[in-house]
Amino acid sequence: MKFGVVVFPGSNCDDDMVHVLRRVMKQEVRKVWHKETHLDDFEVGDCIVLPGGFSYGDYLRAGAIARLSPVMQAVIDFAGKGGFVFGVCNGFQILCEAGLLPGVLLRNENQKFICKNVFLKPQTRNTALTSNLDLHKPLKIPIAHAEGRFFADEKTVSSLIANDQILFKYCDESGAVTPNSNPNGALENIAGICNEKRNVFGMMPHPERASENVLGNCDGRGLFESLIASVAVPAV
Repeated sequence: MKFGVVVFPGSNCDDDMVHVLRRVMKQEVRKVWHKETHLDDFEVGDCIVLPGGFSYGDYLRAGAIARLSPVMQAVIDFAGKGGFVFGVCNGFQILCEAGLLPGVLLRNENQKFICKNVFLKPQTRNTALTSNLDLHKPLKIPIAHAEGRFFADEKTVSSLIANDQILFKYCDESGAVTPNSNPNGALENIAGICNEKRNVFGMMPHPERASENVLGNCDGRGLFESLIASVAVPAV
């Protein structure tokens, strides 16, 4: 599987993502500059990743300017063909701004930047990103954001629930989804979603920061393992 990690001015988690995909997961990876206008070297079954950071300094609104970068039309076209697109933190914000995912990410309820480990409860195995996860096992994954509060209108939220598009909810260490386990005030404790076609994924927590034994936490590795396994070619 080949991964493209898009680099915007202000991205600061691109090297983290490249490291995990290339060194830990042993996959082919190349950085994609934000001014590129084609993704012709990627095929359906490959994945374009929008990493975390502060694209364009988060001016105007997090992800709003990055959405207008030349590469984003190519990303939209790639997703339209069925290619995988995965946005983490700022990448999730960009995907919502671009209309590839529904809803918006608003300022945290406490109006402060939050950086800490949180727990996530996987909500579905019906996506390539979550297919191998245990729905009963909470995942400890770090967050680092000021605008991570997911919000959408009632109709959109009802649609996300009905179509099984909610990937993760914030929970406590035992897996209970409670108001107290919600770090940013996200609607329905939502930490990650996918699109209706189930090939575009967005989440605020950083799985690439929890994918190595040396860090003392490998809970995020399961997401990458699931995605890679979903397109693995069976041995003949």
